[in-house]
Amino acid sequence: MWLIGDVELIQQKGRIGFFHYGPRMWMIGGIGPLKALQNSAQRDDIIQRILSEYPVVSFAKDGTLYRLRLNPATPIDSCEYDSPPDHLLGRGRLDAQDHPVLYCAQDIEGCVHECRVTVEDELYIATLHPARPLKLLDLTELLLEEDTTEFESLDLAVHMLFYAPEHSYPISRAIAIAAMKSGFDGVVYPSYSSQVRSGLMPAETVGYGISIRRAARYIPRLTGHAKTGVYPNVALFGRPVRDGIVEIACINRLILHKASYDIRFGPVISH
Repeated sequence: MWLIGDVELIQQKGRIGFFHYGPRMWMIGGIGPLKALQNSAQRDDIIQRILSEYPVVSFAKDGTLYRLRLNPATPIDSCEYDSPPDHLLGRGRLDAQDHPVLYCAQDIEGCVHECRVTVEDELYIATLHPARPLKLLDLTELLLEEDTTEFESLDLAVHMLFYAPEHSYPISRAIAIAAMKSGFDGVVYPSYSSQVRSGLMPAETVGYGISIRRAARYIPRLTGHAKTGVYPNVALFGRPVRDGIVEIACINRLILHKASYDIRFGPVISH
């Protein structure tokens, strides 16, 4: 309200008009598949689409994953780097009470972001290698959907789901359990900290919208642009360290040497 006088003066002197241009509703979650995922009666149909439309990738035996632990009781014990014990299950994005998940990343910085470490923590990191090729569902891939608008896009729905906080966990857990039952060893999914790591917060509407995705069918380099800022995490189902699905190559102490922040200011809105 305190801008009304300024707006009227600019309109008068500049002979121009102002009008409110609100967001297209898909930008704030008005996407059909995302709404269906929030409806327990419709959720399974969308999950089956996710399982069939997202690509299957094979994580090779020579691939590397990292698992970070904060203040482990016995840092040298390999069990410390497996999925959390039963009494801690059901707190994460993909694990449930009867569905343990080993969360790891393909880069060390990703582990640090996900674990929200402080300088007071004692940090230990395990380097993991698969004992065999792993069958993973890649939820970070760009779906090139034909004749689809932003309001109907499964691709945008899944990305928004994984950028949402804890209220989205029941949905992402349901996807993980369905993937496990379908024979996957785990999933590759967008890190919740992707936007703050890349600085793309909020995400640009052109790159995040459907226009770049459509153009990527004809200009392959645009696929990379549309995926800019998506940092992948890997979640492996069960207890892969105990079961020999992944092997620990080494364990190291991790010391935070320096942290830096890129900060900007925003308005204070009083309700």
